[in-house]
Amino acid sequence: MRTIFVLFDSLNRSAMGCYGSRAVRTPNFDRFAARAVTFDRHYVGSLPCMPARRDMHTGRLNFTHRSWGPLEPFDNSFAQILRDNGVYTHMISDHLHYFEDGGHGFHTRFSSYDFIRGQEYDPWIAMVDPPIERIRAQFDEKHYRTDKRDKRMQHAINREHIVEEADFPGPKCFDSAFDFLDRNRMSDDWFLMLECFDPHEPFHAPDRYKAAYDTGHAGRILDWPHYERVVESPEEIAEIRANYAALVAMCDEYFGRLIDYLDEHDMWKDTCIVLSTDHGFLLSEHGWWGKCRMPYYEEISHIPLVIHHPAHAGAAGERRNHLTQTMDLMPTFLDIFGLAIPSEVTGSSILPMLVGDKPIRDSAVFGVFSGPIGVTDGNHVLYHYPPDVSREGLVEYTLAPNHMTAPFTIKELQTAKLAPPFDFTKGVPVLGIDAQKDAKRVPNNDGIGFVDLGTRLYDLVRDPNQMNPVEDGTVSARLYEAMLGELRLHDTPAEVYRWYDLTTLEPKGGYHEEVTGTGDGGDAGSGGRASGVS
Repeated sequence: MRTIFVLFDSLNRSAMGCYGSRAVRTPNFDRFAARAVTFDRHYVGSLPCMPARRDMHTGRLNFTHRSWGPLEPFDNSFAQILRDNGVYTHMISDHLHYFEDGGHGFHTRFSSYDFIRGQEYDPWIAMVDPPIERIRAQFDEKHYRTDKRDKRMQHAINREHIVEEADFPGPKCFDSAFDFLDRNRMSDDWFLMLECFDPHEPFHAPDRYKAAYDTGHAGRILDWPHYERVVESPEEIAEIRANYAALVAMCDEYFGRLIDYLDEHDMWKDTCIVLSTDHGFLLSEHGWWGKCRMPYYEEISHIPLVIHHPAHAGAAGERRNHLTQTMDLMPTFLDIFGLAIPSEVTGSSILPMLVGDKPIRDSAVFGVFSGPIGVTDGNHVLYHYPPDVSREGLVEYTLAPNHMTAPFTIKELQTAKLAPPFDFTKGVPVLGIDAQKDAKRVPNNDGIGFVDLGTRLYDLVRDPNQMNPVEDGTVSARLYEAMLGELRLHDTPAEVYRWYDLTTLEPKGGYHEEVTGTGDGGDAGSGGRASGVS
């Protein structure tokens, strides 16, 4: 068996024709869906980028125990397990976060890897004195500060060396994939992870893709919205959305070239292809740009998944309506190669769903460490907020104390205590470090935090665009029970229940009370378990 896992970053299902998009034309995603199985209720787990990837590698949620960080030394990794069992694993990626402090340990689990340079603020092109005036003339100050120390300045510098379409990191990723396939398509037992940072912001695509979505905007470049409430004019909103659409169109075309390659070399009969993303992105819906800071609306949390498996070619064009999640990918990859699934895995293989639309889970629970917890049964979704997102009381459990771009500070490390093992650490104790409110974790790392606060419930059947929260005590009770079941399944520490004001439902015993430091959760206050909107 051979497997190609194509992972785009921030690919909205609403931008794909196979999920009903009319705003973006995606003929190649659509023709892949016609010969594969499309999953209509696939959800995220942990957010954003690296937490999602830890879910993918380990088959369990990251956000219940720590924020953004590296792969832990005790973690299972599907890539390492495949490698240890004779399956050659190769990763191609232009995702710069793997090469920051908070992203190490993922790519090295593969047999080999290729890192494509130049995306976002990748410290790629060295320039001591950037042409600030030229950059200021090109890029709108709404999205770009002309400060040499600002990470967006690095992107502007990189961009001066991305001129022809072949220079773009996304096309380079696919070129590297075709090189791998040229060398290895006649071999068996390999896994290729083709991971493209596109269509993540900045939304920069070659001119020929943008031409199809031209808005007539004559101003400076607007392609990297801050994770803030929308303040742009309707014309500016249209331009930003058009730049995203152009980037999705480029992703679609290059994915189509992969489909053509599989056709040309008759690879469908013995190659599994999985297409997905890590999370979505708000493009002015609900009055917001971005992700993580606000409730995890459907545009963020409800994501695409399309799978072709040669043993189930007869299911081509079918759809599945039952829930799946990011952490279900890891056991699926192992199942594809007939390997045992480790006991620490909480996800379930999706392969049985290729036979028929049979459920593998009743609910999906997702979130960001210290942010709201989302839970859905596919018909309703609840976003549960703690009484006070700014208070301390949580603990980061890790043996790799790094935030996104820097290690934990000395101030944070001074709170470290040794915690007894969790049920997924293979008997290994871990450090318990107070999750201080000013720590540089997502979304605090840019000096911002969670806003648009308040527990709320939505009816996704009657109100798919989530315009009006509802009150329904019976539904809320059911979703809370599902949420708590998932927390118990993940051996979630006691202070989490207290911090989220879920203490009346907290399981007793087996938790890590002695390492919580300041983690008493403070005054439970108001705003705990809700029957509807709070």
